[in-house]
Amino acid sequence: MANYSTNEFKGGLKVMLDGDPCAIVENEFVKPGKGQAFNRVKLRNLMTGRVWERTFKSGDSLEGADVLDLEMEYLYNDGEMWYFMKTDGSFEQYPVEKKALGDTEKWLKEQVAYTVTLWNDNAISVTPPNFIELEVVETDPGLKGDTAQGGSKPATLSSGAVVRVPLFINQGEVLKVDTRSGEYVSRA
Repeated sequence: MANYSTNEFKGGLKVMLDGDPCAIVENEFVKPGKGQAFNRVKLRNLMTGRVWERTFKSGDSLEGADVLDLEMEYLYNDGEMWYFMKTDGSFEQYPVEKKALGDTEKWLKEQVAYTVTLWNDNAISVTPPNFIELEVVETDPGLKGDTAQGGSKPATLSSGAVVRVPLFINQGEVLKVDTRSGEYVSRA
């Protein structure tokens, strides 16, 4: 894999650090009045999800991580593994462990495309689409007159996620939800 110098660092770049694939979250170039310039880099470990900061002297380099981001469709869960299928026509399936799934588990919906990150042909993380449409399975009825301050109530969605929704939302409705913040966007 290619080596990346500090002047090529940018957000989203995937590099190898301490034997693990990492993604650069933030990169700040610092040129102090005295001394050598350096990069203050915030990294996220793709295996564990841990985020930390590290500084690199100007001119240092890191090896690029051999990771692939592929669009895959969620198929099913057998209790232990979650199965995703490539959408390129090969119909190749990849099992994903709960550890790699992380918080994405509450946004899973069958036949929706997710971004699966592969390293050494193993799935290490799953990213949901930014917006997803899910049905309301359970919510309290909204009472007329409770809207003086634009109130909200919790609603359980078909995937198991609990989202705060406006009082006019009823059971059985399909909602558009932002998966990054976990907030209600609109009715679908």
